[in-house]
Amino acid sequence: MIDRESTFTVLIASYLEPQYVERIRQVDSRLNVIFEPDLLGKPKYPADHYSVPERSAEQEARWRALLAQADILFDFDYSHREDLPDLAPQLRWIQASSAGIGQYVKRYNYDIRLPNTLFTTSSGIHARPLAEFCVMAVMMHYKRILPMLRAQAQHRWERFAGTDLEGRTMAIVGLGRIGVQVARMSRDLGMKVIGTNVESPASFVVDQFFPSERLHEMLPLADVLVLCVPHTPKTEKMIGEKELALLKPGAYLINIARGAVVDEPALIEALQSGHLSGAALDVFAEEPLPATSPFWDMENVLVSPHSASTSDRENERLTNLFCDNLRRFLDGRPLLNVLNPQLYY
Repeated sequence: MIDRESTFTVLIASYLEPQYVERIRQVDSRLNVIFEPDLLGKPKYPADHYSVPERSAEQEARWRALLAQADILFDFDYSHREDLPDLAPQLRWIQASSAGIGQYVKRYNYDIRLPNTLFTTSSGIHARPLAEFCVMAVMMHYKRILPMLRAQAQHRWERFAGTDLEGRTMAIVGLGRIGVQVARMSRDLGMKVIGTNVESPASFVVDQFFPSERLHEMLPLADVLVLCVPHTPKTEKMIGEKELALLKPGAYLINIARGAVVDEPALIEALQSGHLSGAALDVFAEEPLPATSPFWDMENVLVSPHSASTSDRENERLTNLFCDNLRRFLDGRPLLNVLNPQLYY
């Protein structure tokens, strides 16, 4: 239990709207909440947490002084990726704005260099936006929206037959919070939903559950394959040439996980050969996606710039999560979404 007399400095490290900062301040009088927007990156779009500021020498000195005081960070300081542990040695907890922070924490050895620091993810707040993206992508594909838009741009009237989703099989790899939301929405569309998990089963949300070791049995059943697993050593390139070949001819792939989960050259080949009818990709092995990537010019590929999870309502949801976790921290209760660095999620 935290001492009732203890006070904690909370430093907001990426931009939040002032009304949300005020909500954080109202959580408890023991919190000294510091928000200096002139020291933060200016958001390029709502809920942009990745902009890196250009600070003057005086501003940089001010920021470093604030880091040295911080007990709790709202978000990672992306202006000090390498030396954050040196500049903020008394950190007890970092609340991330992203769900997939395992690779980031391991890349900079934060789990080793900040051994007394908890890392919590934003897992759960992006589930609905990502599931809606999947539904949008499936509908666009089966209703032939991309060819329709191309025909409209050319003022070309040409009737065609699309198809419908009833009875088609959606296969989900990764039945965490995002996968569960995708499953629920897909069932509402009349689809049969099957799935597998990387670690623990969650068969109650699907019509048929496959343990991870039976992934190859599941793939041939899929009309649509959705990838929403965390990026770990176990999931690196888990969908390669062999797995893509197991999919039904004409299957559609959606990747909202991480680009590294798929063998991209094998995916490009499967799309160019026609074995896959198309793909909706929100994530890529290299981001930003290079201008030379074949994905840009494929008429059967929807390219999303890693933005499927981002909503203009995200900061409200992040604030709700952070305030809940702050109360838990002050009460000495377990925090929500604590990262296990060994599992990468």
